[in-house]
Amino acid sequence: MNNASSQSDAIGAPTPNLGRPDLLARWLFAVAVLIVVMVIVGGITRLTESGLSITEWKPLTGAIPPLNEAQWQAEFEAYQKIGEYKQINGPAGMTLADYKFIYFWEWFHRFLGRLLGLVYALPLAWFWVKGQIPTGYKWRLLALLALGAMQGAFGWFMVRSGLSTEVTDVSHFWLSIHLLTALFTLGGLVWTALDLRRLNSIPEARPARLTGLSLLVILVLFIQLLLGAWVAGLNAGLASDSWPLMQGRLVPEFDASKGLFLAITHDPFLLHFLHRWWAWVAVIALVVLARKVRPFDRRASIAIHSAFGIQILLGIATVWTGVDLWVATAHQAVGALLVAAVAWGAHLLGRKA
Repeated sequence: MNNASSQSDAIGAPTPNLGRPDLLARWLFAVAVLIVVMVIVGGITRLTESGLSITEWKPLTGAIPPLNEAQWQAEFEAYQKIGEYKQINGPAGMTLADYKFIYFWEWFHRFLGRLLGLVYALPLAWFWVKGQIPTGYKWRLLALLALGAMQGAFGWFMVRSGLSTEVTDVSHFWLSIHLLTALFTLGGLVWTALDLRRLNSIPEARPARLTGLSLLVILVLFIQLLLGAWVAGLNAGLASDSWPLMQGRLVPEFDASKGLFLAITHDPFLLHFLHRWWAWVAVIALVVLARKVRPFDRRASIAIHSAFGIQILLGIATVWTGVDLWVATAHQAVGALLVAAVAWGAHLLGRKA
């Protein structure tokens, strides 16, 4: 019997399995990077109005795009049955070549989703079989896997909400659920990777906890991200191309005849207004978080400041350019990086809790 076994028997409890936390942390960071890429491609898919181009969900065979003209024509004919084509693209004279362009972005977005599932599930299974997952982390890794599966389901529910002859777009509620689930998963990946990296350096380290301040900052940021998703879903970014005023005034005219709640959730002018000004509430919260984490790790403070600073500038540029494709895409990409930076900062505070 070796010394470790003797010590374990002496205290009457098994020795915790430390596994390979360094290797798992690098893997999770790589998956997080892939999610950021997914968010970027998802933004392009949304901004190019490509999301409804594929009208069926085929988990396996759908990974292969049309390979000949007959298959392309069949896909195009299926698309021609929905409202987006009948009311918008059809009257505008969409050709098969035009359709292939929007098909590519939706197909690529789904392809990345499939790739992401494999990049997460296969290594997880290998780590599990090899016994390299530290004690207490299996449930968390499974929860992240479940979030990924939910993300795929939510994406299809989002697409399905726009597949009718009456509507021309997806539900902005489903779009927000789809996007926010991705960002929540991103935050969870970063948090878990940081826990594992710390465990690699300090074997007796316990997982970080979510502090009250961090929870408050995350809530403020969540509201801003939710408003941003609704703005994207309703094309409310086009409600104004000026800043700081809208329609020549600070508070734009909006329709509240059916109640303020309906206006907040559906009126593009009010949503645009709320998104651009709640951003400053988020800035205050993020500055507080960044200042709190600065004594622990100056790099995290710089990351938070840089992310929200660039995000504000890109938001204003998105308005001024009339929602230019690449400016708006950059705005969404930095939003994902901001989530990762906030997870880093909140984790630093949670280590001291």
